[in-house]
Amino acid sequence: MAKLHFNYSTMNAGKSTVLLQAAHNYRERGMEPYLLTARLDIRAGEGRIASRIGIGSEADMFDAGDDLFACVGARLDVGRVACVFVDEAQFLTHDQVWQLARVVDDLGVPVMCYGLRVDFRGALFPGSAALLALADEMREVRTICHCGKKATMVVRRDAEGRVVTGGEQVQIGGNETYESLCRRHWREAVGDRVEE
Repeated sequence: MAKLHFNYSTMNAGKSTVLLQAAHNYRERGMEPYLLTARLDIRAGEGRIASRIGIGSEADMFDAGDDLFACVGARLDVGRVACVFVDEAQFLTHDQVWQLARVVDDLGVPVMCYGLRVDFRGALFPGSAALLALADEMREVRTICHCGKKATMVVRRDAEGRVVTGGEQVQIGGNETYESLCRRHWREAVGDRVEE
């Protein structure tokens, strides 16, 4: 039975690595995955999903205006798809998450989404909020704060390394821009006093 899955975490938890491994497992068993990634983030190259540990794969790209139900339907016209994998799922729109739910419900194709849950301000991304509401299965991909506790938050830093607490929700960047922290250390970093 097909399901809509949401694998979420903070930065640098290995979401893309998990996605690429799962897609590899499908290919190894003779089943074809269909990979999608946000056009907004091309740090790995245009039309490419890559992990910090050096593995990668080609993928089709989506923009906010794309109809993902139609995209998957067009891909199915070319040949069978065993599973749809979506990287950078936080950049999906609310409507696109519903379109992916229709892929599961109407086309019978499982969809595995991987993305951030919250931004640097501690707010949900629109795509993540919709996935938290609609996903059949959710799984946290864990990483750790510098203190050793589970990291659930992320801070954004400017070019001088100072924590930024305002600005646009989306700014593409990696380790030079973002740091994953536990809630306590995130609060400390953004100036919310932590009682001893």
